[in-house]
Amino acid sequence: MSTPPNAPTPVALTDVFEAICANVGRVVRGKDEVIRLTVAAMVAGGHVLIEDVPGVGKTSLAKALARSVRASFGRVQFTPDLLPSDVLGASVWNAGDATFEFRPGPVFSQLLLIDEVNRASPKTQSALLEAMAEEQVTVDGTTYRLPHPFMVLATQNPLEHQGTFPLPESQLDRFLMRLSIGYPTRNEELELLREENHDAVLAGLTPVADGGQIAEMGRRATTVHVAPAVAEYVVTLAERSRTAPELHLGISPRASLGLLRVARVWAAASGRDYVMPDDVKHLARHVLNHRIIVAPEARHRGITADDVLTDLLRTTPVPV
Repeated sequence: MSTPPNAPTPVALTDVFEAICANVGRVVRGKDEVIRLTVAAMVAGGHVLIEDVPGVGKTSLAKALARSVRASFGRVQFTPDLLPSDVLGASVWNAGDATFEFRPGPVFSQLLLIDEVNRASPKTQSALLEAMAEEQVTVDGTTYRLPHPFMVLATQNPLEHQGTFPLPESQLDRFLMRLSIGYPTRNEELELLREENHDAVLAGLTPVADGGQIAEMGRRATTVHVAPAVAEYVVTLAERSRTAPELHLGISPRASLGLLRVARVWAAASGRDYVMPDDVKHLARHVLNHRIIVAPEARHRGITADDVLTDLLRTTPVPV
């Protein structure tokens, strides 16, 4: 049987995954784990919130990923005066044929970088909810499909509070992962300083995959086997979080689905056709940390979401 003309080129999932990670690693030095998590989220069809202090490479990571995958790229700098139409697009009057013509905004990209997502007003932030959850936007009563695959990479500075609007729970729940890059080690920073032109390394990146291959990798990952005991382990974690006295809001079903979806990708990228409990435990903090809310009483005692998750993972029996 002949291959359809528009079908993605058959590739080994692990080979493409490693090629993308290595390409991004040429720009973002010493952050292999963060890179692998970001690529896994992209293959799983999820969005990533990168929260860290300025200057550690949040934007460089997004740019390097965009250059490593041959896909359409859009970028928006969120500011307090940004309007939803600046992101989604707007209907513009066409005097030539006396009709309104829709002009798409930057959200109509396969990879959308949003710088300082918490600087836009809640109205503009909420404009992304439909796009991130359903890969579509509705403008003036008309629904438009977004390109597939579609990924939002958003950055924010956790230490900057003036002129910012904290993301609501409904917005945070749309992000599959929240990651932090962190400072480089001494040797990594010295190596960075020795580079004659760091920007030239980023500009010189060439694609090692395309959007069709990413979509195909995602489809293959859905065939990775999840044993009933592993699925029950995820549900047990969710149930225990919803009754934990330290939490005001536990793990949502969307979070459980996202955790298992990216665990399949993580297993496939590791060359396995089955998910291990260790995959779930390894990814849980990145997928769940930003989705739970610590109760006020516990927060006053200095308990954090990370503390609660650590305790849940420690005390929940792991299937053998």
